[in-house]
Amino acid sequence: MSSTPQQTDRPLAAVILAAGKGTRMGGDLPKVLHHVAGKPMVHWVAEACREVGASPLIVVVGYQSDRVREAMAGDDDIVFVEQTEQLGTGHAVEVCREAIADLVGDAFVLAGDGPLIRARTLAAMVDRHAASSASATLATAVLDDPTGYGRIIRDGDGNFEGIVEQKNTSDTERTIDEVYPSYAIFDVADLFDMLKELPRDTVSGEYYLTEVPAMMRSQGKRVELVPGVPPEDILSINTPEQLALVDAILQQRLHTEAVT
Repeated sequence: MSSTPQQTDRPLAAVILAAGKGTRMGGDLPKVLHHVAGKPMVHWVAEACREVGASPLIVVVGYQSDRVREAMAGDDDIVFVEQTEQLGTGHAVEVCREAIADLVGDAFVLAGDGPLIRARTLAAMVDRHAASSASATLATAVLDDPTGYGRIIRDGDGNFEGIVEQKNTSDTERTIDEVYPSYAIFDVADLFDMLKELPRDTVSGEYYLTEVPAMMRSQGKRVELVPGVPPEDILSINTPEQLALVDAILQQRLHTEAVT
C-alpha cells in the first residue's frame, strides 16, 4: 500500500486534536507532549499527515496550550486553535470553523495521541474518499478485545450505519469487533454543516464527532469505510506502561525502515 494518495485537485488539510491533559499519565505534561521514539507523540501524527500532502495542519490545543505551541513552534504549516472548554470532539472541531470552514476540499480529523498512525493508511482513506465522492470516510480496525472503543455498525448490505460508543452498546453490539480508531476524513463543507446540527450528549454534556457520520448518512450523504488498520497502529496511550509499549513499537518500526 503506497503512502502517496492518487493525484486529486481537492485541497487536503488536517485537524489534529491535542487539547487533553492525559490525567493517568502522571505529572502535568500535556498528553501529546510525552515522547515516543524521541519526539512528542503529536509529532508523528503531524508527520503522517504531511507525508500524504495535508496542509495546513490545524492543531487544537487546550490544556497547557503554550507548551504545545512551543513544542511545535518550528513547524510553519501549523495553525493553532484554542479549545478553551473541553466539550468533546465535536466541539473541538467546531472551534476550527473560522480557520478551515472556507476550505473547498477535505480534512482529516485525527487524535494527537496516536503516534503509530501510518501515512499509507491515510493515503488509502484519501483515495477511497475521492473515488466515491464521500462526505466522510472512516478507517476501521478489528480487535481481539474491542473493549473501550466505539463499535462500527454496518447495515444488512455491509455499509456504514453508525458508531456506537462503548458505554452505549447493547449486549449484541458489545460483541462487534470492528472498531473506530478516530481516523476520519471529511468533506469540509459537509462537516461544518453537520456540526451546526450536532446535539449535545444528554449524559456527558459533550458534543461527539462520532455522531456526525450517521447524521450524514441519514441525510443521504455517502459514508465510506476503509477496513484493515493493523491493531498495533491504534494502541491507546493512557498510562506510562502503554507509553513505553508504543515507544518500543515505534522505535523498532523506525529501525526496520532505516535498514530496508
